[in-house]
Amino acid sequence: MALRRFDLEAGGDTFAFKPETEEKIAFWRGKYPAEKQRSAVIPMLWLAQKDNNGWLSEPAMREVADRLEMPYIRVYEVATFYTMFRLQPVGKFHVQLCGTTPCQLRGAEKLKEVCQKEIGDIMYVTDDGRLSWEEVECLGACVNAPMVQINDDYYEDLTPESLSQILGKLKNGVDVQPGPQIDRVNSAPEGGATTLTDPALFDGSKNSITTLPNLPTDEPEAAEAEAAGKTTLIDGKKKDGEA
Repeated sequence: MALRRFDLEAGGDTFAFKPETEEKIAFWRGKYPAEKQRSAVIPMLWLAQKDNNGWLSEPAMREVADRLEMPYIRVYEVATFYTMFRLQPVGKFHVQLCGTTPCQLRGAEKLKEVCQKEIGDIMYVTDDGRLSWEEVECLGACVNAPMVQINDDYYEDLTPESLSQILGKLKNGVDVQPGPQIDRVNSAPEGGATTLTDPALFDGSKNSITTLPNLPTDEPEAAEAEAAGKTTLIDGKKKDGEA
């Protein structure tokens, strides 16, 4: 893992949660007993990051530590370990580009070139403050590779052209529809479903089946005995043709 340091200069000296965040803080702290409040450190850091323009300053981490009555170093350890926490300023729209194997095989390297061209180096914030990017590990949308996460939304099935268009729109204040950028719904096949299309699967008619399909027609023991020329009882009776 790369060395992760705080940006002390950009962080300022103070931090305060937004008033509307207090309800969320109470929700997460309410999940743990009084003696286990430290267990809320990760959601608390996540809320602090959101209230600090997408990154964690050192004063923000200290505020979380004070609220949970934790030593500062313990909060620093969590924040520097998990890459979901960013330790330097980011743009209004921060692009997390998945570079793990499935996305790489589907063209992630070309998407990196787009980010470098349209934004700049990793973690560089554009002059207008709107865009920044970084490469991350698997985001769990492999079937829709290659993909990026921008703030809280996934943008999937990307090409260099479609990613360039998305970045251009975000740069100019135009809304972009998240999700797959091709003709498919979520992770369904492109162009529509190709399996489980029989209406009988969904109208209840399949419930009329009273026997299991593909059951064997003969008892295995009976078949073996017949092949050996032995008398075999089935349901208490001799088989036809036997003495």
